[in-house]
Amino acid sequence: MNDWPDRRTGDRSERYGRGSDSARPESARAMPHIQRRPTPPQRPQSPPQRPQVPPQGQGYDDRYQDGGYANNPDPGYDSGYNTGQVYGSGGGGSDGRGGGRRGGGGDGGYVQGRPAPDWRRRIKLGALTLVVVVLAVSISTYFWADSKLKREVDLSKVIERPESGDGTNYLIVGSDSREGMSAEEKKRLRTGSAEGKRTDSMMILHDGSSGPTLISLPRDSNVEIPSFVGSESGKKFQGTGRQVKLNAAYAEDGPELLVRTVEFNTGLHIDHYVEIGFGGFAKIVDAIGGVELDIPKAFKDKKSGADFQAGKQTLNGEQSLAFVRTRYALPGSDLDRTKNQQKFLAALASQTATPGTIINPFKLYPTMGAGLDTLIVDKDMSLWALGNMFFAMKGVTGGEGTSMNIPISGSVGGNLVWDKAKVKQLVEQLNNDEKVTVKGN
Repeated sequence: MNDWPDRRTGDRSERYGRGSDSARPESARAMPHIQRRPTPPQRPQSPPQRPQVPPQGQGYDDRYQDGGYANNPDPGYDSGYNTGQVYGSGGGGSDGRGGGRRGGGGDGGYVQGRPAPDWRRRIKLGALTLVVVVLAVSISTYFWADSKLKREVDLSKVIERPESGDGTNYLIVGSDSREGMSAEEKKRLRTGSAEGKRTDSMMILHDGSSGPTLISLPRDSNVEIPSFVGSESGKKFQGTGRQVKLNAAYAEDGPELLVRTVEFNTGLHIDHYVEIGFGGFAKIVDAIGGVELDIPKAFKDKKSGADFQAGKQTLNGEQSLAFVRTRYALPGSDLDRTKNQQKFLAALASQTATPGTIINPFKLYPTMGAGLDTLIVDKDMSLWALGNMFFAMKGVTGGEGTSMNIPISGSVGGNLVWDKAKVKQLVEQLNNDEKVTVKGN
């Protein structure tokens, strides 16, 4: 029986080896009975890999039956053929150090023990976290600000009110209240120490689809006090045709009588009431870092403390209060003062409602705190309505709004008399939410 591997012939004892009787064995190249299989061409994609012998104790792979270890007793025999199969305990490719690369298949995988980061999941989680934080801050800010509003004015006590028109009408009042001010602040701001409070300025702000309209009501306006119900006593007082200055209505029975008097003399329904005192006004200006204003002509007033040069300049709280209170140094007295007040309030709103203030908590919270602490509003006022008023005020100087004094026809006993025909036309345009064409003083 021939016990040589396939493709070997002849008698080995006649050629070489231990049984050969030849004195000199032939070289390997002289052994025609040895025939090697031709080596197939290597694949260019990857270098040839060495087949690995399965470790003992891990079983035998029957894929190595043909031409493998079972039929090749010589472990040094190399057929030159690579099947591309790797044997071992792992399910992936070898890293040459006994370890393995998981998650193969050419998808990048990950090194053992370190999963690849899931960036899509991380981005979603980060976005969700940001939304939750923004909502939490917004909700907490809303309730904080809402709790600071002083809803002290009850407009339900106002009787015989005109019907509402289109748009929203705000009565904005600047009072000379010194509430919460120290003796040092009163001296610095030149407010005096008078008890109680009076109106220092009054304006109607109409917010509608045709743009905002800001109308100043001079405090020396000659008006009639109508019948009204006392805000504290609940007693009804009949109208007698009594003629007084407009600010006397506030001094007599507060905001409710002032609203009643404005509605009676104009025919315009007032939806909301907003009042701010001296101290709060100055604090708001200081909280935003001052208000830039262009003053066309220099003026000085000892009573208010005003001392301004012409030109563009930034006013702090003390200077701003002096600017809006000055009347004796102005040629038109109270009429010129109302124009300055409109100009300043529009500039204040424009410079406060900016991204630099709204998204900066170090500016937003001090500004809101300074204003809300001293604001007095009606009981139906919401933060949303207050915000709309503020942005409507900003729009007055944005090219989409109108600012004016209420039309005046003359004076009587030092009081300014309204032009009734023009006031009626103005109110009709506001009620119909039309573009205002009436000219004021």
